[in-house]
Amino acid sequence: MMLASLRALLLIDPAVILLTIVMGTLSLATSPFDSTGRLQHRLARVWARMLLAVSGVRVIVEGVEKLDPKGCYVLVANHMSYMDIPALLGYLPLEIRFFAKENLFSIPFLGTHLRRAGHLPVARGDARASLKTLQEAGRQIRSRGITTLLFPEGGRSLKDLREFKEGAAHLAIKAGVPAVPVGLTGTRAVLPMDSVTIRPGVVRVRIGDPIPTAGMKSQDRAGLNRLLREQVIELMR
Repeated sequence: MMLASLRALLLIDPAVILLTIVMGTLSLATSPFDSTGRLQHRLARVWARMLLAVSGVRVIVEGVEKLDPKGCYVLVANHMSYMDIPALLGYLPLEIRFFAKENLFSIPFLGTHLRRAGHLPVARGDARASLKTLQEAGRQIRSRGITTLLFPEGGRSLKDLREFKEGAAHLAIKAGVPAVPVGLTGTRAVLPMDSVTIRPGVVRVRIGDPIPTAGMKSQDRAGLNRLLREQVIELMR
């Protein structure tokens, strides 16, 4: 145990920090030359894979054949660890954009990068602003052909899957694109909630069948939300 902790402290943690600084700087420096955010996404994907590799984390993906690399979706996943994002970003063959807390967009450099990369701000605790964000995200999904990833639990779970908020289901219906349930296992073991040290291990990403939303209306979001949660639970098993 002591040897593993020393390895993480002396090798893994410095490597992760250095990778993040180098790739983040490169992404920010190149962002003025690409207004679509695609270049930033490719750099972020390289960063995610390198981070996982130096950390000794192996990712196994099941069901990737269900996704069209040129398609656009609303991905709905459980959230157990900060390692969920690198695992999904690095190994799903899609143009993924994220929702981030609105206050992150006001941080120098970070906010500029998030905005140029096409990520979307969300105002927590403000229902009207959140609805406006979802409407804008739905427009961007349709017009730009991108995929968004949401963790509808609203934060990392300590143990069992939390109840889902309806924003992801609402977004999929508004955008008219399939909602895709995704189950993650193993990320909590490699990066527990109370730790900043990444541990070697295996992460599994299981992709469920895309659920068409064409023809659904806003009032159908509760039913879609329940179905997504049920399928994520099944994929986590």
